[in-house]
Amino acid sequence: MPQMIVIPEGKICDYIDGKFRNDTPEEYVRQNIEKRLVNEHKYKKELIAIEYTIAVGSRKPRGDIVIFSAQSPERSQENIQTIIECKKESVEPTAKKDGVGQLQSYMAACPNCEWGMWTNGKHKEVFRKIVSERKKIQFIDFNDIPSADGKLEDIDRPKRSTLKNAVEDNLLFVFKSCHNHIYVTDGMQKQPAFFELLKVIFCKIEDEKNVPNPLEFYATSGERSTPDGQLTVQKRIGKIFDQVRRKHPRIFDRNDEIKLKPRSLAYVVSELQKYSLLNTHIDIKGKAYEELVGANLRGDRGEFFTPRNVMHMTVEMLSPCETDRVLDPACGTGGFLVIAMNKIIADLEQKMKKEIGKPKAEWNDNEKKAFDQRIRDIATTNFFGFDLNPDLVKATKMNMVMNNDGSGNIYQTDSLLPPHQWEAIFRTELAGALDVEQSALSRHSTIGFFDVIVTNPPFGSKIPVKDPNILEQYELAHIWERDKTNRKNWIKTVRLQSSVPPEQLFVERCVQLLKPGGRLGIVLPDSILGAPGLGYIPQWLIQNTRILASIDLHGDTFQPRNGTQTSVLILQKKTPGQIHEEERSGKMMDYAIFMAMVERIGHDKRGNPIFKRDKHGNEILVPTVDLVTYNETANSGRTAKVESKKKVIDDQTPLVAETFNKWRKEEGIIW
Repeated sequence: MPQMIVIPEGKICDYIDGKFRNDTPEEYVRQNIEKRLVNEHKYKKELIAIEYTIAVGSRKPRGDIVIFSAQSPERSQENIQTIIECKKESVEPTAKKDGVGQLQSYMAACPNCEWGMWTNGKHKEVFRKIVSERKKIQFIDFNDIPSADGKLEDIDRPKRSTLKNAVEDNLLFVFKSCHNHIYVTDGMQKQPAFFELLKVIFCKIEDEKNVPNPLEFYATSGERSTPDGQLTVQKRIGKIFDQVRRKHPRIFDRNDEIKLKPRSLAYVVSELQKYSLLNTHIDIKGKAYEELVGANLRGDRGEFFTPRNVMHMTVEMLSPCETDRVLDPACGTGGFLVIAMNKIIADLEQKMKKEIGKPKAEWNDNEKKAFDQRIRDIATTNFFGFDLNPDLVKATKMNMVMNNDGSGNIYQTDSLLPPHQWEAIFRTELAGALDVEQSALSRHSTIGFFDVIVTNPPFGSKIPVKDPNILEQYELAHIWERDKTNRKNWIKTVRLQSSVPPEQLFVERCVQLLKPGGRLGIVLPDSILGAPGLGYIPQWLIQNTRILASIDLHGDTFQPRNGTQTSVLILQKKTPGQIHEEERSGKMMDYAIFMAMVERIGHDKRGNPIFKRDKHGNEILVPTVDLVTYNETANSGRTAKVESKKKVIDDQTPLVAETFNKWRKEEGIIW
């Protein structure tokens, strides 16, 4: 058991020196930069100082982060190589007191300081200090500070071997910075700016995949700073986008192009070029991408995107395998599908590791290609997503490509419509992907083609479904009355309700879409299960499914945007034989149900993280070891252990999934 250290209220433990500091917006930026310096740029902690006093004339201000020269071990002002200033988002680079002028005055006062960076998490400015023979100082704009090896060419044109995996929230910082730059510089509204950024992200991914050719997604510091250079970048990236457009005709129109001004495009490219978007961890990419999508595409149709920890919990409980056909009929940004796909990828990697007899880092090119092709085949054959919002459909396709090299079968449609009313092109493509005749998709009673469905449907009384053509497909859209002879039972009438909240219909549509024996994980408002007037819904579920688990989520789960009390249900569709036998005998199958309450969800009403505390209510620190990869390539490298202390998010969802899967196996429930 690791030793736990109590952390005072309102403090954080610094990643570099372990000191307690006030938990402020500036500190949030600084801690992410510190982790980036160690994990991405490979600087050793002993070369970094925090709040180091610098003599600037008669003043003695403190530099937020300074990096000393590895060749001169003494921590003196003469040995400072790099200075970094971190500010809160509201401070602009042009600010008189705390802007880039402050940074440059510190750099000027340090004779051997060559590099400086100013950031507020939204903007970033990097300078290289040049001193002429006449001792005149000039500050040159650069894309980034150099990594510990000091190779300047890698700043301007990275190689595959120098691409970095993002850590913490640094990719989120970059996405926000790029989006903000487009929004301000190009004068676009938020949503068009978002889609232009996604085009550039697609170009980045396409370039990373273009093995073994040299990377073409780059903008040198010189190109970024001059009009001619910006046009050169525009032409270079335009060629990559031509390939993207041809490869993804469902996402991009034939005549589509990147509409950014050359200046904006060069900036965005320079910010993204150092990262490997293919190899950065799924949760770091997912958080950055889904926050960006949520800020720009969130609609008013009950769309509240599911927290990643709840998605992980639900997918782990359903345990999809590579032969399962997986669907999210209200896919939003595609988070559930991406997490399910990556679970299957991880399982496949372990299987191939056993077959080949060595870890992935040691596979040859043919073995890697076989693995990648298998992933593409699974995505193409077994992954499906539907959503009514065409912008979210496009965002989901991009999310799938960014995370697992396959856009899957993602379609824009109203999942609740009668199948015969689905658009002809959708039915044609879906039938082809499912390898069935189109006639099989004509009725709601003949669409059970999926092994696993995982979803968080839109819900709310403000967006009811009123169309009788839609409602007549659903037993739950009828009026139900209590049985006069047994008040616990409900009887379905032939009369339709005038309007029904969509989540009630989604429950039944999901069961219709499942194969017999298929399993469903669905997020629902508690009212659907507990309201006295809706007692027919649990009765219908018991008749048509086996209720395996009911997980009561914390009231803050969807905060800060929505305070609805929700649960996750795990259901398994009964076979026709099971239903017939229960109807014949008049007895329901007797079985246990796994039930749990998530009392700690990892964040508060404002969306801020909540950390574990000791019995006295104090936050605790747990010593941890980060494995930092040096001399890394896209898939391998030498690792070193970097010790630090960190707070632990107070989140019970991983424990719920672990306990459920253990219980499921004990109960003999196999899938």
